[in-house]
Amino acid sequence: MNTHQNNNRIYIFMGVSGSGKSAVANAVAQQLSAGFLDGDFLHPRSNILKMAGGDALNDEDRAPWLAALNDAAFAMQRTHSVSVIVCSALKKRYRDRLRAGNSNLSFVYMNGEMPVIEARLAARKGHFFKPQMLISQFAALEQPGAEESDVITININQPLDDVIAETLQHIHSFQSQEQCA
Repeated sequence: MNTHQNNNRIYIFMGVSGSGKSAVANAVAQQLSAGFLDGDFLHPRSNILKMAGGDALNDEDRAPWLAALNDAAFAMQRTHSVSVIVCSALKKRYRDRLRAGNSNLSFVYMNGEMPVIEARLAARKGHFFKPQMLISQFAALEQPGAEESDVITININQPLDDVIAETLQHIHSFQSQEQCA
């Protein structure tokens, strides 16, 4: 089997629900003319029903979803020079599963404080995520450490336009570093 990688880049926007992953990723994808995928669309029906019922997903629930996202990243990378995927990727082992077989994948961590995110979730309409599940997401979150050098951390405790601008700046800087390497 040929595992040759091209130079096309995948950015996975990660963080707890309400951190702005989708809004920022959408804007970034538009400005970069990138492929875009909301990872929630790949959840199996059982996961969506479980979350809609107010229950948190466990690692077993997430396994097929992460495999589908890894496959989607591979497919997108073959057809787009830059692709953006939205996925919570709360635990390091989830991020490692998403990285598997793809050295051209990076994460953009939407890092924010619980009160800011709680207020955003309370204002949401029509999303299957229940605000009471935020506590379990923060409990599950494993903050990316220094060993995860492919993670760009963005402070979301600022206006959306500033978050988008900072994200684009980091992506451009990251891409420049890669070209020099």
